[in-house]
Amino acid sequence: MRLRRRIKSQRRAAAMEQSPPQDPGRQLQSAPLEPLGHPAAGLEAAVSEDAEDTRKEGPGDGTMTENNFSLKKIEISVSEAEKRTGRNAMNMQETYTAYLIETRSVENIDGQSVLTDSLWRRYSEFELLRNYLLVYYPHIVVPPLPEKRAEFVWHKLSADNMDPDFVERRRIGLENFLLRVSSHPILCRDKIFYLFLTQEGNWKETVNETGFQLKADSRLKALNATFRVKNPDKRFTDLKHYSDELQSIISHLLRVRARVADRLYGVYKVHGNYGRVFSEWSAIEKEMGDGLQSAGHHMDVYASSIDDILEDEEHYADQLKEYLFYTEALRAVCRKHELMQYDLEMAAQDLASKKQQCEELATGTVRTFSLKGMTTKLFGQETPEQREARIKVLEEQISEGEQYLKSKNLEGREFLKNAWADIERFKEQKNHDLKEALISYAVMQISMCKKGIQVWTNAKECFSKM
Repeated sequence: MRLRRRIKSQRRAAAMEQSPPQDPGRQLQSAPLEPLGHPAAGLEAAVSEDAEDTRKEGPGDGTMTENNFSLKKIEISVSEAEKRTGRNAMNMQETYTAYLIETRSVENIDGQSVLTDSLWRRYSEFELLRNYLLVYYPHIVVPPLPEKRAEFVWHKLSADNMDPDFVERRRIGLENFLLRVSSHPILCRDKIFYLFLTQEGNWKETVNETGFQLKADSRLKALNATFRVKNPDKRFTDLKHYSDELQSIISHLLRVRARVADRLYGVYKVHGNYGRVFSEWSAIEKEMGDGLQSAGHHMDVYASSIDDILEDEEHYADQLKEYLFYTEALRAVCRKHELMQYDLEMAAQDLASKKQQCEELATGTVRTFSLKGMTTKLFGQETPEQREARIKVLEEQISEGEQYLKSKNLEGREFLKNAWADIERFKEQKNHDLKEALISYAVMQISMCKKGIQVWTNAKECFSKM
């Protein structure tokens, strides 16, 4: 498919780009709280600016250098799917599908040829890889996986996840996922992703040792931040609304396509009745028999062609579904931004509270309805020594709070810069892919209509020869 060839060429080009150096002047001044929604100028830099500066925490060095690994030197494919039976974590018998991942060298390394490598992975292992990427790269719109169970299917299509046609479409989707990750200038350098392609045994243990599950943000915490953040970034708010609307539009489009497919299938199959009737009619005619028999044959061919047509349509539907699932990846980036903004606001609020307490102790002024005021009324004034000790503790806490707030501001700015750069990359990719998919779908519909015209043209010629 053209889309897969384009992704492969993107992957090679992205991996060969040289990343420009980071701007050392981009520093946060010791100033009051700054909203995350107002980054410094030049935010819309190329994503490759951060290709050399990926995540700084994790299991050892999370990136692979050019000396030991580069995805530009290999091609990735999911070449085969196989039905298997085994036991799950509960020691119960289960049937699942395993997928064969093949990596092949397209260059010689140090003058030596590298042979094709292959290993088998389950869908759940793809899920584990993506969950890991979501945690360690929260600023990236992580490519989605294909659906685990069929959705938006027309009635003649099986919704069974073991159906051979569905397994084949999911195999293509899993390959596209790997190509998306390998074409990303940051994700392609991740060590866990490299091991996913090359280390069959103990890969799950290696991922779990990173402790990424402990770093994942809880849904309750994210929901709390969504409702309690005071200064949300309008751009991220608009992006979240856009992702919701895009999800709704693509869902409706897929439902319409499924309804059209149902009706189209019926229309084409009804043409088979023409073939049967013309064939029966030809049996009782002498002069007209050959023409009717030939016309009936054309009708039969027309009726049977719908199966291949709708099978091709499913591949275009899968491309739309990919961007349906991409909308959740966009919302994940927005949720992470909201969490960071909420933590920043809470840190600023806590710092302001401590500064106020310190000022009250230093000046001797106590607010009537404050906790300190109530304590004073109940237990009397503190001694000067006690007050000085408390002031010293508060000053230390204020100093720590200022450093924490500064680090949060720096973290927020870095997240915003990286996230928005990747969002711009995603938008360009989305516009190109959806334009290509819709044009190809329109061309397919035109071709289908031309075939219908040709069938009736042939039938007309058969009738004319009678």
